[in-house]
Amino acid sequence: MHAAAAIKSRCDTPTVGVMLPTSGAFPIAALAGWMLGKTVVPLNYLLKPDELQYVIDNCGTDTVLTAGPLLEFMGYTPRVKHLTRLESLDFSGVPDPIRPALAQPDDLAVLLYTSGTSGKPKGVMLSHGNLRANVDQVLNWISLTRRDSLLGVLPQFHSFGMTVLTLMPLAGGLQVVYPARFVPQKIVRLIKEHRPTVLVAIPSMYNALLSAKDAVPEDFTSLRLVVSGGEPLPDAVAAKFRERFGIIINEGYGLTETSPATNWCRPFEYRPHSVGRPLPGIEQRIVDPSTGNALPPGHDGEVQMRGPNVMQGYYKLPEETARAFTTDGFFRTGDIGRIDDDGHLYITGRLKEMLIIGGENVFPREIEEVLNRHPAVADSGVIGIHDPIRGELPIAFVEPREGESVEPSSLLSWCRTYLAGYKVPREIRILPSLPRNPTGKIMRRELKKLA
Repeated sequence: MHAAAAIKSRCDTPTVGVMLPTSGAFPIAALAGWMLGKTVVPLNYLLKPDELQYVIDNCGTDTVLTAGPLLEFMGYTPRVKHLTRLESLDFSGVPDPIRPALAQPDDLAVLLYTSGTSGKPKGVMLSHGNLRANVDQVLNWISLTRRDSLLGVLPQFHSFGMTVLTLMPLAGGLQVVYPARFVPQKIVRLIKEHRPTVLVAIPSMYNALLSAKDAVPEDFTSLRLVVSGGEPLPDAVAAKFRERFGIIINEGYGLTETSPATNWCRPFEYRPHSVGRPLPGIEQRIVDPSTGNALPPGHDGEVQMRGPNVMQGYYKLPEETARAFTTDGFFRTGDIGRIDDDGHLYITGRLKEMLIIGGENVFPREIEEVLNRHPAVADSGVIGIHDPIRGELPIAFVEPREGESVEPSSLLSWCRTYLAGYKVPREIRILPSLPRNPTGKIMRRELKKLA
């Protein structure tokens, strides 16, 4: 068994919560926590009060570093012994600088809370060695230099925003501009003003940028690398971005448990739908979910990996930690994908979301991609419901584009044109907006409640 998985299920160092909007204040607060020898817990201020309080109670922190305006925005003050507002900190009278703690690679750096199977978030334990390895992997893979600059549009309480848009610029000496909020017109204005060379965002953000009516191709000429991650990039968004702005969006892949980046498609290696080859030092394989046997190139199976960026375990969850790893130390991602002959990875679905319809495996993304190509559809989500004869049947939920209306019957006809009969949704329901989590991912658990 993976050694870390066998022994790491708790945090032995005191924790400090950091609840701040995307800004330069976040790395200052995180570095302060690490210098004091603490484990940093980035807190998602978009959570509901009960969800946020669960995280605070679970990690056992008695201190949260935050900002007064953020608490006013939330309308809620978490229950902690100490709640320090950064703008009110007074360092006068401090006699001497605190001698910084010297962190070891195996020391826990952060607890990042991610969705759990029970509905309660799980604390992912990432060491200083995990984070440093991932920063070095990304810097080396995409050959960033001090001439590069980034636009930090992702929330720093998310692993993607913390590692790639916060720690990586610090390690590489790169300039990064942080907008407090993602407003499409404002983001375009910032790109024109600051001329970043790298833009890293999630699919819903790229989709939102398409709504910036005054944006033109010339606004984006400074960008040499445009990357999407966090979830699969819909074909429709990629195609419209390329058609309107002349920009090819490269995809990347990773999970909170992997610090997070594991794959990154570089412009000179671009292949449609590929998330690229693995970063240096990461081993990847595709296995048959039922047998655990490795599969050859071109076959779909579970994506598994190991490397110096893979987590230490889930906080206080030793059994879940053990289940997350194979006996030879590979992390089970739960994602379905395939690897081509050149080592490029393609993510095709989630193991737990796979539908079995009349004995055939169907991935929701197959159906969603077809629906999302319809000109009146902004986005869609597909789930399965039990059927006594066919095992499962797909139901689709559709969010129309702004100003558009569409009938379920016309969407069903559209699906019949492009999908095999058994993949056509049994029913299509129109929603004003799809339920999403704070990072923009569709919450299938909420869709199941509507089925």
